[in-house]
Amino acid sequence: MTDTAESLIPWHSPDDLIVALTDVEGKLSALERKLADSVLADVSFATNASITEIAARAQVSPPTVTRFCRRLGCASFSDFKVKLAKSTYVGLRYLKPESVTSTAVEVAEDIVTKAQKALFEVHRSLDLVAIEKAAALLSGADMVYAFGSGGNSSMIVNELQNRLFRLGIRVSASNDHGMNLMLSASATKGTVVFGSSFSGRNQELVRCFALLRERAIPTIAITQSDSPVAEAADVVIAVNLPEGQNIFRATSTRYAYLATIDIIANLVAYADRKRSARVLRAIKEQLIRHRDGDDRQLLGD
Repeated sequence: MTDTAESLIPWHSPDDLIVALTDVEGKLSALERKLADSVLADVSFATNASITEIAARAQVSPPTVTRFCRRLGCASFSDFKVKLAKSTYVGLRYLKPESVTSTAVEVAEDIVTKAQKALFEVHRSLDLVAIEKAAALLSGADMVYAFGSGGNSSMIVNELQNRLFRLGIRVSASNDHGMNLMLSASATKGTVVFGSSFSGRNQELVRCFALLRERAIPTIAITQSDSPVAEAADVVIAVNLPEGQNIFRATSTRYAYLATIDIIANLVAYADRKRSARVLRAIKEQLIRHRDGDDRQLLGD
């Protein structure tokens, strides 16, 4: 094996050694595979060990370790350790996901149990004072904008729109960062902005909230506490739920967010029962006439 550009392994990001070390495409030699397996078996050890210690654990020579590092696109052994440490921030739980079940019975049990736990935990920990403040702002708003991006938060703000419009609230959900910024810049008195961020690190949402605060437009965030989004919002509905190591299961925190949206919407409905009932009846009347034929079906979700 020569230390030339041609000998580099070209099939991974230079900043993600985990992909290269897992060798999903089988490009490593038997000796390299042995060394990679040793590193992956204890990444914490590898990021702190000397070249001699890594070589001894893998039962290879130090020069083999040096050549291996260069093959991975690293300038040196020290460079390898730095890049490996950076890769572990993302890669470790994907390297060793928790033991998962695979039959339909087991998966169904796992999903439903996690959903039930998420609902129990959010019920136990919700700040009901913040919930009431949010509902009061929304019920009294002339216009509500709901901002959220990504798979989960996009769904949440769209669901908020779905819940509020049928209660007579003027509401519009937006999942586009540029549009959110423009809406924030043009918002007028009487507007309330609701934002969703599961991580609390949506910097575009933080930027919108900062602009809205300057313009005295009230903001509500459903997000993690002690996060940039939480710090930027006027009213914070904190949802802090632990996630397991099962990378294959969708986050159960979604159920907690949906339940929270339902709680808020229900309070908004009760804040002006006459308005809510009037709009709900108008919707139901059209569904009976043109779809259902009777009043026994769902409201039309």
